[in-house]
Amino acid sequence: MTADFKPLSKLNIFSAKGIQMRTFHITWVTFFFCFFGWFGVAPLMPLIREQLHLSKDQIGNIIIASVSATIIARLIIGKLCDTLGPRLSYTILLAVGSIPVMCIGLSNSYESFLLFRFVIGIIGASFVITQFHTSMMFAPNVVGTANAVTGGWGNLGGGVTNLVMPLIAAGFAGLGFVSHGDSWRLAMVVPGVILLIMAFIYYKYTKDTPVGNFKDLEVSNVKTAKKGSFVEALKDYRTWVLALAYAACFGIEITVDNVAATFFTDQFGASMIMAGAMASIFGGMNIFARALGGYVSDKVGKSYGLRGKGLLLGALLLLEGIGISLFAQSHTLGMAIAAMLFFALFLKMANGGTYGIVPFINKNSIGTVSGIVGAGGNIGAMLVGFLFKSEHLTYADAFHYIGIGVAFIGLIVFITKFQIKGAEKTETVNSELLQA
Repeated sequence: MTADFKPLSKLNIFSAKGIQMRTFHITWVTFFFCFFGWFGVAPLMPLIREQLHLSKDQIGNIIIASVSATIIARLIIGKLCDTLGPRLSYTILLAVGSIPVMCIGLSNSYESFLLFRFVIGIIGASFVITQFHTSMMFAPNVVGTANAVTGGWGNLGGGVTNLVMPLIAAGFAGLGFVSHGDSWRLAMVVPGVILLIMAFIYYKYTKDTPVGNFKDLEVSNVKTAKKGSFVEALKDYRTWVLALAYAACFGIEITVDNVAATFFTDQFGASMIMAGAMASIFGGMNIFARALGGYVSDKVGKSYGLRGKGLLLGALLLLEGIGISLFAQSHTLGMAIAAMLFFALFLKMANGGTYGIVPFINKNSIGTVSGIVGAGGNIGAMLVGFLFKSEHLTYADAFHYIGIGVAFIGLIVFITKFQIKGAEKTETVNSELLQA
């Protein structure tokens, strides 16, 4: 098997040569734009809240709805990746997901807006395909780094969205295409159109594996094996510990993406554009922090194995929890931004560290494991969303409780022994793949 038809053992981010690197770049760019559809309305919520007369409780329900559909979608997409392949799965998801994104501007009530916000959540399943597809293209020695880079650069869209969407809305209003109050409606058409464009690009210019697409390959034996391994993935408690860990890092990340702009507006009196800019700093950390987590995870794994990767992840979550508590207790804008940068670093590194472990849990059901762990992230976001809808808690109180919870989960991950149930066998198989 030549280098052109096997997983790459080296990641050169400045290269687009070969199907592996072409898929790598198309995957993270697609995931990046998925955030514009998924969280495009988040920085516009101060405007939407005023126009639709939304209460704190209703905004909390909207936050919960935005991540709820993703839970089911990620489980389904994970299985589809193992059967249809990532190329078709992503194409279908992008085409279907673009519809509610473009149509949410038709909402004229809390109920209709809530429904659209719920359905848009299916776009969050794009992450599972991104991680699955990257795992197909890269060898075990760099798969953690590759997964972290595609995930991190894609998550960067969450930060850029907070900065760009208010500017797009203001631009439409300034050009006279729509009133200031209705500018958010027209602005949301933009990410919907982009998702359709990316669906075409993904279908035309990527392949499921370095060898070719699933439908063109003789995969009957592989599919037979995967029927049993699906149940194995569900029974392996390491899968669920990683889901819990991802709830404590990515689940909190998308929660911050959802509420940061509103938090800065209410807590420090920032304007919508300024609040969006400050919230974008959090997402901007993804340009390097998640990739750093995956890189360090790969390095630790090379020296200390899967157990070392688990210890690293637990430590990152513990530091993240401490940082969130400091953020909650900040009394000035400067302190809040400094604390946000602190916990954002460890949170995003934990994201990368989690998916530095995922490909080694069950090599025959990477999509299934990735889907379960990814869904865990959204379950976490959904659960903490109830804190932000409570009339008895301020947003600062909610963040304080979240910090405590994340630190506790970090301790659980830290004491979990990942080198069990054939982990050594999996690593041996992966080593053989690397040498193939």
